[in-house]
Amino acid sequence: MASLCFSPSVLSCKIKPPITGFRKQRLSLFVCRAASLTFRDLDADDFRHPLDRQNTLLLRAIPGLNDIGKALLGTVSEQIMLLENIGTSVLVSENQLPELHYLMVEAARILNIEAPDLYIRQSPVPNAYTLAVSGKKPFVVVHTSLVELLSQKELQAVLAHELGHLKCDHGVWLTFANILTLGAYTVPGVGSLIAQRLEEQLLRWLRAAELTCDRAALLVAQDPKVVVSVLMKLAGGCPSLSDQLNVDAFLEQARSYDKASSSPVGWYISSL
Repeated sequence: MASLCFSPSVLSCKIKPPITGFRKQRLSLFVCRAASLTFRDLDADDFRHPLDRQNTLLLRAIPGLNDIGKALLGTVSEQIMLLENIGTSVLVSENQLPELHYLMVEAARILNIEAPDLYIRQSPVPNAYTLAVSGKKPFVVVHTSLVELLSQKELQAVLAHELGHLKCDHGVWLTFANILTLGAYTVPGVGSLIAQRLEEQLLRWLRAAELTCDRAALLVAQDPKVVVSVLMKLAGGCPSLSDQLNVDAFLEQARSYDKASSSPVGWYISSL
């Protein structure tokens, strides 16, 4: 997962009328209720960010991109990624880490999408990511350090962010972006200038796609401060300091960043 990025433009989403009083399954040990609202027939375009839509069209218009994708996303590469994650992680289910399973199922229900497989992987680097392999059920991987860092509400917002990628069909493009940015320069017949252009376009698309997924996180969390708190902890949090972190102070820091980046030089640096 690239860094979550809360955008006030989420308020402009055209969401169908919510259904209140939705009856939810409960776990006796579960202490974090999912959002109280769910949405009728929620479609990806109801909350897709305009920049995501625009950059996706630009990405698809690049000549030869599909051919390069086929060369990089072969069956062997996909199998390696799939087996590598299955072999080094724990699959979450009703009988394995049930509270995390419940968080995923509830987030998927709110976003009107089938819940993917969820894996927990041992890693000191707080991160989460989504992989969609052709012909296989997509899956989300969450690192153990991220689970330790976040509250349950915050963790569910992260899961919703990853579900946003699947809801908007980002999964294959995300996999493509990861492989292409690492291996494009070695693909026969692809010059460094072309590869650089592809990489720049993919990273531009990825930043726009993250805005869409932040909206998905907000739809599930239904509390902007939860999503902002995730950002704050990813920027400089740890379990021992979590009770001292202040979301309002972090928002004030964000405003100072906006002010500092308002100059031409600041705008150029912040847009890299």
